[in-house]
Amino acid sequence: MIAARVVERLIAYRRRLKAWLADGKARIYSHELANLEGVTPAVVRRDLMTIGYTGSPARGYDVAGQLEKVGQVLDPPAPEGIALVGVGSLGRAILNYFSGAHPELPIVAAFDVDLGKVGRIINGCPCHSINDVEAVLRAGSLRTAILAVPADAAQRVAERLTRAGARGLLNFTPVRLRVPPEVYVEDVDIAVLLEKVVYFARTEDR
Repeated sequence: MIAARVVERLIAYRRRLKAWLADGKARIYSHELANLEGVTPAVVRRDLMTIGYTGSPARGYDVAGQLEKVGQVLDPPAPEGIALVGVGSLGRAILNYFSGAHPELPIVAAFDVDLGKVGRIINGCPCHSINDVEAVLRAGSLRTAILAVPADAAQRVAERLTRAGARGLLNFTPVRLRVPPEVYVEDVDIAVLLEKVVYFARTEDR
């Protein structure tokens, strides 16, 4: 299994490479990609060697071939349906952002406790009762879920999701989730990130 930090960089490399190719540039050197992403050329070369892709010291990397190889490693063989739990302001923003933007990662089911939302199509996604989360996840073989619920509900919802077969959780709550070791959790605490940015924005010596 590839380390999480390497996967994160590969995703970032792909964005840079797509823009590079769109500019009509067919080849790229490791130092050029490193400069774009803020890492060292050695890190770039090591990351690409991890997925079995190498370039030429004289000619660099073929951008199209590099994109294809990264896609083979990162992309699921078919679109991977995602579940979203919590259709409040944040949940709606997530639905709006992902609507049509990432066809390989469609949000196919949303869940909420608000009966006024249940049974509706919200930003193109059907909203179900949270009481149906286990049945819907199992029926759709959904393995990844986004948590955009209140903090006091986060652990309880995470337990229901993992029991239903979820193996990846993107957690937008400030709660440190307790999940089985086979479940991967990525925490996105927007408040912490904002405080961090504000700190560095006002600190003169950094």
